[in-house]
Amino acid sequence: MKVIAFNGSPRKNWNTATLLDHALKGAASQGADTELIHLYDYNYKGCISCFACKLKGGKSYGRCVVDDDLKPILEKVEETDAIILGSPIYFGVTTGGMRSFLERLMFQYLVYDANYSSLFKRRIPTGFIYTMNVNQRRLEEMAYQQNLKGTEMAMKRTFGASEALFVTDTYQFDDYSKYETSAFNVEEKAKRRKEVFPVDCQKAFEMGVKFARQSIS
Repeated sequence: MKVIAFNGSPRKNWNTATLLDHALKGAASQGADTELIHLYDYNYKGCISCFACKLKGGKSYGRCVVDDDLKPILEKVEETDAIILGSPIYFGVTTGGMRSFLERLMFQYLVYDANYSSLFKRRIPTGFIYTMNVNQRRLEEMAYQQNLKGTEMAMKRTFGASEALFVTDTYQFDDYSKYETSAFNVEEKAKRRKEVFPVDCQKAFEMGVKFARQSIS
């Protein structure tokens, strides 16, 4: 049993990476082999619309033909039993690195038939962990959940299942005094980091446990 997590943040040791690490620890507690891939370590672009993955009888039917750093990673997905995706939210959407990855990941499996069916050979659990500076009120006002729902639905159609964890009002810096942050209540930010973020980490851990158990069953 293998569970892979993809970090769509350019930061390797901050909120998103920490949550993904907890999710993988949850999966490992159930006996899963785990791997964390930092997408910003790799050189790749989004889908180039060559349609080689759609060419009937073509040697790359159902597989992305682009030969770059993402190719071996996409090959790993073929063998994984669960996928966990993590990204900060920048201006209401995932990072550019995550978006480009998702284009390449999903489009290769999409069939232009009447049902828009998937060429992925199995049905596996997938999950998103979103981190963001905005608080819950702003999350709802700016309709982030609705904005991101389409991608989650596409993952469900491609792989069989998808769910999401929204982590709001995250701590951005080690020392807020070094930056212009007058929009924030720094004491409240620190308090939330101490009291709420560990709860979010536990939720991520539980996602990993759940996915591993689903893979076993």
